[in-house]
Amino acid sequence: MDNRTDRQKYLRLLAQQYPNVRAASSEIIHLQAILSLPKGTEHFMSDLHGEHEAFVHILNNASGAVREKVDIVLRDSLPADERAQLATLIYYPEEKLEELAAAAPSRAEWYRITLSRLIDICRLCASKYTRAKVRRALPRWNGDLINELLNKNNDIFNKREYFDTVIASIIETDRAEDFIIAMCSLIKRLVVDHLHIVGDIFDRGPRADIIMDLLMDHHSVDIQWGNHDVLWMGAATGSRTCVATVLSNSITYNNLEMIETGYGISLRPLALFADETYRSSDVSCFLPKTAEGDEDDIRDVRRAARMHKAIAVIQFKLEGQTILRNPSFGMDDRLLLDKIDFAGGTVQLKDGVYPLRDCDFPTIDPADPYRLSPEESELMAQLKNAFLHSEKLQRHIRFLYSKGGLYKCFNGNLLYHGCIPMDEKGAFLKFSFGGKELSGKALMDWCETVAREGYYAREGTDERQFGKDFLWFLWCGRNSPSFGRDHIATFERRLIADERTWAEPKNPYYSYYNEDEVCVRILREFGLEGEHCHIVNGHVPVKSKDGESPIKAGGRLIVIDGGFCRAYQPTTGIAGYTLVYDSWGIHITAHEPFPGRRTAIQSNRDILSTSMAFDRAETRIRIRETDNGLCLQQTIDDLTELVRAFRRGEIKEDNRSAD
Repeated sequence: MDNRTDRQKYLRLLAQQYPNVRAASSEIIHLQAILSLPKGTEHFMSDLHGEHEAFVHILNNASGAVREKVDIVLRDSLPADERAQLATLIYYPEEKLEELAAAAPSRAEWYRITLSRLIDICRLCASKYTRAKVRRALPRWNGDLINELLNKNNDIFNKREYFDTVIASIIETDRAEDFIIAMCSLIKRLVVDHLHIVGDIFDRGPRADIIMDLLMDHHSVDIQWGNHDVLWMGAATGSRTCVATVLSNSITYNNLEMIETGYGISLRPLALFADETYRSSDVSCFLPKTAEGDEDDIRDVRRAARMHKAIAVIQFKLEGQTILRNPSFGMDDRLLLDKIDFAGGTVQLKDGVYPLRDCDFPTIDPADPYRLSPEESELMAQLKNAFLHSEKLQRHIRFLYSKGGLYKCFNGNLLYHGCIPMDEKGAFLKFSFGGKELSGKALMDWCETVAREGYYAREGTDERQFGKDFLWFLWCGRNSPSFGRDHIATFERRLIADERTWAEPKNPYYSYYNEDEVCVRILREFGLEGEHCHIVNGHVPVKSKDGESPIKAGGRLIVIDGGFCRAYQPTTGIAGYTLVYDSWGIHITAHEPFPGRRTAIQSNRDILSTSMAFDRAETRIRIRETDNGLCLQQTIDDLTELVRAFRRGEIKEDNRSAD
C-alpha cells in the first residue's frame, strides 16, 4: 500500500470526527487561536528525598510564581505584609483561613474582600488558557459559579449587581470558606501547567510516600528516575538485593516510619532476627545517623543498630550474589566479603589491606561468604513478600513506571537525573550488555526497557530476573546513567575508619559537563539543537557556599539538585535549586532551608528564595513554539488537507449535523 493510499485512509478516519467543511474549519480556527496563546509554565524540581514538608511548600508557591501573581495584582493596593498573609492563605487555605477570618473586625466583610482578591488573582492566572481548559480545571461542585466569577467585568453595568449578589449569596449561605479554599486550589492549579520531577523522590527524608500521593493527584507531571527511585522500584519487583538495600538505607537515616506506617510493611521479623543474632554484638558501626549520641532512648537506638547490622550483612551478601550472577556488570572488584581476614580483622581492597572496625559477623561462612544462612533466607522471604504485597507501594511504583523514564525531551530541554556516561576522553562511554555495545541515547533507551522488564516481565523468566538485577545496577552500578560513579562505598563507610577508602569517584561526565561543546553534543544525540535548548540535571548537590554555580557550560546545562535533604544542606550552604520555564524564559531559583510547615503558616514565612533569569526570551514564547504546538500544527495541516479533500469531492461530506 503506497503513502497516498495510507493518507486517504487516515483522512477518511479523520472525517468521522469532522464530517464536513464547517466542522473541520471550526476546529482549524480554534487550534490556530490556541497556538497564539502564551506557553504554560513548567516547574522543575529534583532530589526531593522524602522531605515532604519542603516539597509541599515549594509545590504550593511554585518557586515564587504564586507570590509573583499576588504582587502583580495587589502591589498598588495592599502592603507587603498583607500580601504575604494572602500568599500563605493560598498555600495553606485549610490551615490559615480560620485564623485570618477570626482576626478580622467583620468576618463577612473579610470573606467578601478575600474572595474578590482571589478572583482577581485567579483571573490573571487563567488569562493564558482557553476557557475550555480553565473549565476542565474547575471543581465539580461549584465550578459553574467560579467560572461566572472569573468572567466578571466591572465595566459591564448590567452585570455588576449580578456579580455582587453572587458573592453576597455565597457568604449568606455559609459557603464562603469552601469557595475560598476552592479558589486557592485553582490558583495553584493554573499557575503551573506542567511539573517535572528530575529524580530521587525516595530515601533520607521521612515521608516519600506522601510526596508520591501528591504527585499522583497532580494534573500534569512527568518523572525522570533517580538512582534512589530505581532502588525502590527494584524492591517492589521483589528483588531481595534491593529490599535489603532499601531497609539498610532507611535505618541509616532513622527513617522507618515510611516503611511501617506509610507502606504497612512490618519490620517485626527483622527486629526479632536481629535481637536474637546480634544481641551480644558490637553495633557501634551501625548506629542510625540521627540517633548518634542520643541518650534519651538508648534501648531503641541499639535495637535499630542491631537491625541495621543484620540487614547490612544480608545486603552485602545479596550484592555479591547479584555481581556473581551478572559478569557483564564488570563489578567483580566489589566482591569484598571473600577478601576479609576474619582472624586478623582486615580486608583486602584494590590499593591495600585495611583494618575493619567490626569483624563480628556470626552469619558469614568464610568458606562461602555470600550464602545466606537458613534464618536469613527465611527472613528475606518474609520481607520480600511484604514489599510485593504492599498495595500502596505497588500503586506508587506503577505510577513511577507510567509517568517516568530515565530521560525526557520536553519543549527543547533534555531532562535526566544522573549523567550520560562518558570515558576519560569525553566520548560517550560504551557498555556491553547482551552482546550489544551501547552508549549515549541508545544506552539510555536500552536501560529503560530492561528496567521495565524487571517489573512487567513474567515471573520466572530470564528477562524478569535480569531486569530485577539491572534495577540494582542502575542504583549503584559502575558508571550507571542514574548513579554516575565508579562504585558506592557503603561497605567502606560502614566498616573502615580510613576515610580515604570512602571516596566514590564520579564519572568523567561531571568534568566535561562544564564545556559548551560537550553539552551541545549531548543535546544533538537526543535530537535537540538550537541556542535555547538546555540540559536539566539533578543528582549532584551544588556547593554554592564554595562559589559553585548551578549553571554550567554558559547556560547549556543547569543542575537543580533540590537540596531538600537536610543532611546535605551544611555542605551545600543552601536548600538547593528549582527551575521555572514560563512564557518569558527560564528562571532558576535558589532556596534557603525551609523553616517548617508550622512556622510558614503561623508567621507567613515563605522559603527565602533568589530568582535569576538566565535565558530570557526576546519575545513572549507562544504555544506554537512548544512540542504541543507542533502537534497542534500537524492537526491543523491534516484538517486543512481534509477540507481540500471535501471540496474536491475526494471524500464525501456528511452535513446531517451541520446545523
